[in-house]
Amino acid sequence: MTDPQLELTGRVQQALADAFGAEYADADPLIRPSQFADYQANVAMSLSKRLRRAPREVAQEIADRLTGPAAQATDDPFPGTVEVSGPGFLNLTLSDVWIAERALDVLADPRAGVGLATPPQTVVVDYSAPNAAKEMHVGHLRTTIVGDALARVHEHLGNKVVRQNHLGDWGTPFGMLIEHLLDIGEEAAVAQLEAGEGNAYYQTARAKFDADPAFNARARARVVTLQAEEPETMRLWHIFMDATLRYFNKVYRQLEVTLTDEDIAGESMYNPMLARVCDELQERGIAVLSDGALCVFPPGYTGREDQPLPFMIRKSDGAYGYATTDMATIRYRVDDLKADRILYVIGATQALHMSMLFDSARLAGWLPDHVRAEHVQIGSVLGSDGKMFKTRSGKSIKLLELLDEAETRAGEVIKDRDYDDTERARIAHAVGMGAVKYADLSVSHDSEYVFDFDRMLALTGNTGPYLQYAQARIRSIFRRGGVSPAEATGPIVLGHPAERALALQLLRFGSVVEEMAEHSAPHKLASYLFDTASAFTTFFENCPVLRDDVEAAVRASRLALCALTLRILETGLTLLGVPVPERM
Repeated sequence: MTDPQLELTGRVQQALADAFGAEYADADPLIRPSQFADYQANVAMSLSKRLRRAPREVAQEIADRLTGPAAQATDDPFPGTVEVSGPGFLNLTLSDVWIAERALDVLADPRAGVGLATPPQTVVVDYSAPNAAKEMHVGHLRTTIVGDALARVHEHLGNKVVRQNHLGDWGTPFGMLIEHLLDIGEEAAVAQLEAGEGNAYYQTARAKFDADPAFNARARARVVTLQAEEPETMRLWHIFMDATLRYFNKVYRQLEVTLTDEDIAGESMYNPMLARVCDELQERGIAVLSDGALCVFPPGYTGREDQPLPFMIRKSDGAYGYATTDMATIRYRVDDLKADRILYVIGATQALHMSMLFDSARLAGWLPDHVRAEHVQIGSVLGSDGKMFKTRSGKSIKLLELLDEAETRAGEVIKDRDYDDTERARIAHAVGMGAVKYADLSVSHDSEYVFDFDRMLALTGNTGPYLQYAQARIRSIFRRGGVSPAEATGPIVLGHPAERALALQLLRFGSVVEEMAEHSAPHKLASYLFDTASAFTTFFENCPVLRDDVEAAVRASRLALCALTLRILETGLTLLGVPVPERM
């Protein structure tokens, strides 16, 4: 255990048990960072009424158990000092030696203090999920970026991750989309779809569907052959899908996300399961007919006039909807993929649907208690006017165009650097993608945020480029010193307060990564990395590393702190999916 806060939590809980009995061992010590010490524990205040003793008296009893003569005589005495202050606060200060030793342990650990999941789990992550009948736009940005970060962190923890790109690749619109493909020719359709013009393609097909009775009839007939999986219709469907996927993959490659074609599990995959889903739910009485539609009524959901709210499994005309596919999906992920945990990285607007899905699946027994199904709610991306992010003409912004602009603007940020064209393009790509991705990940996924290139690309403040620059600056220290980070092994000795603050910060990395995975909260890791980079900046400004008057032992210690900071920043950024350029 290297996280100081977790270390202190365990020790204070043991002191509570020793002082007041085993029933107090699981009390939250309420340990938080403090300006008066390294940490402050406020547990005496919360327990005083329960113990019917004054808070300061309770605090003193805990302090005695932590640092009294009996405690100091053990093989593992408290690694610092404890002071009772105010009405009953416990100020906890760790010794410099303890911090330095733990930092050296983390430096020697190839995983930098990040443990492995015990036992490992199978984690299904449903993310990105664009609609094959439409082009990708900025609305897909967050689900893709957040989902990819969660997939990365679970893999790093040793979990088996199953990525699921639940494409919208089936349904009645495909009748008119295939007929439009036949009208304009396969070659023209493929060119348009590969170029990301899915919206224009769809809108033209829709206009013909609404205005041309003959086209409408052909489209409806095509839906029937599609549902029957007639060979020629399926050939045309594959042409449409393959062209669309080539466009999606351009976006994924530019964003450097880990989705591949092997991760596609679109709506079409579940089509053969839908009739069985409906039949079984109806046979078991879990779904019932209501106004001709087959519905599940999970308890606790009401609509107008407090009437039970239906989760519609089959429409009154016999058609299936999202609920049908989603019920089949959750059953497949539990029964076939053997999921222990399922993360649905989907827009916050779908909260009611997801909640009803989970409760309906539990009613059916398809989502057992040992499987965690979670809706990782994704907030909207806003423009500077506080409204949904669109072009000035009111149209959705294409994601590829947005990413290209990010790289172009990043190139302007580094234009004065002395690089050749190839290196400049590589760094501009890393900075541009890092800026866009970090801006998203640095805020809670269920919050809205304003898309602002100027703020995203700033080299100061809580931005991706600031973090990228921090690690690049550390690399330059090692280049100038003629030593590799792997050779910087310490020992670590803490003298300056900035050294101590940096080392204490570095010890928290493992628990922050685990917290991100547990709570599906990439912003917690992003915040930690920003605080780490800020602590390093203070260290860099106050603690010379390579200067001639720095003693050899101090130089070795500071190089070790640099090496550990570099490893943690690089690992953390990689887990978030933020590129890590060696130079900036």
